[in-house]
Amino acid sequence: MLNPDGVYLGNYRCSLMGFDLNRHWLDPSPWAHPTLHGVKQLIIQMYNDPKTSLEFYIDIHAHSTMMNGFMYGNIFEDEERFQRQAVFPKLLCQNAEDFSYSSTSFNRDAVKAGTGRRFLGGLLDHTSYCYTLEVSFYSYVIGGTTAAVPYTEEAYMKLGRNVARTFLDYYRLNPLVEKVAIPMPRLRKEKPPPYKHPLLRGPARNHPNGKGDKKSSVNHKDPSNPF
Repeated sequence: MLNPDGVYLGNYRCSLMGFDLNRHWLDPSPWAHPTLHGVKQLIIQMYNDPKTSLEFYIDIHAHSTMMNGFMYGNIFEDEERFQRQAVFPKLLCQNAEDFSYSSTSFNRDAVKAGTGRRFLGGLLDHTSYCYTLEVSFYSYVIGGTTAAVPYTEEAYMKLGRNVARTFLDYYRLNPLVEKVAIPMPRLRKEKPPPYKHPLLRGPARNHPNGKGDKKSSVNHKDPSNPF
């Protein structure tokens, strides 16, 4: 929970000082964005600790216009890395009737350069996966139907449980699930934005910024055939 003061005042996007916190990950201020600054330092500390395996970052938001739950992921020049990051949202789509893989997209739009998903996708190495999980303010449509089902507190909590269940499937810890192969997406290769963070470690070289990808804004709505 990175926006406690804003939410306390009834804001759903901005902090007490009026900042959209999910646009300030590149250089958060300890004074103006203290929660981002603290979490960023913690993640860097964990990443540089050889005893810690930092494999997932999921930033959870509500969406004011779209329906269902869906994810945003990153685009990488490394085709295998791009393919692997599609596995988790595909598994989540199998577990959660309100999650839409068809609405899930992989992009590196310039306007999203300051988001946690974009920043950490460039900072962390190829063994880590960074997503934004968006969930509608309003309702969801179950596949094969057209009727909108309003979200309730219980429905939001159920999606959270399904995210946890998807981790069990991902790590093959659920004995009730048949071990099935997950189809991989196809990637149209692109050059990464030319940005390097001074705290990069290992092979992570695809760090986003607002300058390098002004003309590389690509939106892959569905990098593979949906289930």
